[in-house]
Amino acid sequence: MPSDTPRPRLLRPTACAAVPAALCLAALALAMPVARAATDTAGDAPGPFKLTTGLYQVAGGGLPAGPGVDVNLRYSRGDDQWWVGMFRSPALGFSQPRAGWDSTLALGAWRMLPSVQIASGGFVGGSLAVETGTTWVVGMGLGRTNLRDYANLNFDPNDAYSVYASHRWRSGDTLALQLVRDNRQNPDQQNLHLVWRSPRPGGERLTIDLLAKQGTVDGRFARRAGLSVGYDMPTWFVRAAWDPLVNFTRQNMVRLSTGVRF
Repeated sequence: MPSDTPRPRLLRPTACAAVPAALCLAALALAMPVARAATDTAGDAPGPFKLTTGLYQVAGGGLPAGPGVDVNLRYSRGDDQWWVGMFRSPALGFSQPRAGWDSTLALGAWRMLPSVQIASGGFVGGSLAVETGTTWVVGMGLGRTNLRDYANLNFDPNDAYSVYASHRWRSGDTLALQLVRDNRQNPDQQNLHLVWRSPRPGGERLTIDLLAKQGTVDGRFARRAGLSVGYDMPTWFVRAAWDPLVNFTRQNMVRLSTGVRF
């Protein structure tokens, strides 16, 4: 789903075998934009920069447990956005710097949303989504990587397709439905997001993301539900999430992210 942290699934491709499962924080900026044109309803940002710090706690499944920290700085100019980030988990002995770019390109009644990401360890990934509409928005996208290890913060399959639709009311409230499904290494793994965004007085905004995930985890088919809640103010924002079987492993994750725009 389109999120505000790097535009921050839990998939465990074979390329992640040498890394603790919980660190394959695979996610592509692809599914992300879920109807970007119709959902960016928060008040005017105070500046072009956004700094986000995320705390991640994984546990369960008999796998290594411990905290992780991610710091991400995003710069926006027009329809283009560039970002750099660093994920580190001393408990799991893993760290990775990364960078990326995404944009919105208008083509008549259509919009193209490309993204590119690189990271240490030789990771390269990208995505392309196409959407149309204003009050009603529909779109689809595709993401691909070179299957190298990657710590990111979207928590949806990377090598996947996405389809989404949203509706925006006159009040500014937006309801979006998005499906992200792996179509490369784990074709039965998918995340279904139902996202409600509601403007609040003073340029603030409430976002609630209900997650339904299903797919094979260590040879067993599983279904779980997750939840993410975020609140944006003109300068500050905070998000909290519960993500069971994160990245389609046996571990569960609790996430807390805070940030500032300047």
